[in-house]
Parts: sequence; structure tokens; C-alpha cells
Amino acid sequence: MDKKKRQQMEQKGFQVGSAAEFLELTPEEEAYIDIRLAISNFVKNQRTKSGWTQEQLARGIGSSQSRIAKIEGGDPGISIDLMIKALLRLGTSKKQIGELLEGELETI
Repeated sequence: MDKKKRQQMEQKGFQVGSAAEFLELTPEEEAYIDIRLAISNFVKNQRTKSGWTQEQLARGIGSSQSRIAKIEGGDPGISIDLMIKALLRLGTSKKQIGELLEGELETI
């Protein structure tokens, strides 16, 4: 939100802040959520670039299509282990995963 819009909203009595502020997240919690979402987005991006269906990826990692959909949807019940396993199966290198975690790799 730009500065002018923020000021207008505050003048009208609205409280303006981030989702992290609203949810009272610690910096570590916010970073964890950002990492999970980046991995989820990257799995979907890599899968579509590779021309794989969710079903094909699921078979490749010994899982189900619905779990792949949950990975790509950012479901918090999916382990980071499974997300990393999916990325590796899609041919993502350890270096690319490291760059993703450092925030240096585009996820979309």
C-alpha cells in the first residue's frame, strides 16, 4: 500500500498493518511461513515447467494427487520433507533449493 493511501485509511480510523502484525507473528514465524509458501509455489512452477501432472508427480514420490494439490496450495499440514522430495523428483538441484531458501530464486 502506498504512503498516501495508508494515510487516508488511517485518517478514516482504520488500523493499517501487515498480516504478520495482525497475527502477532514473530519474525521467525513470518520467515517460516514465507519459506513454506515459496517452496509450495516453486513445486507448482517446476511441475508445470516439466510438463508433469499432479498425478505423475505423486506417483514419482510415492504419494497421492491430492497431497500434491495440498503442497501446491500451501496446506500447512504438508511436511517440508515431502515438498523437498517433490522438488528433487522434479530435477531441482540442491543449489536451486538453497537459492530458493535464500530468497534469490524466482518462485513464479
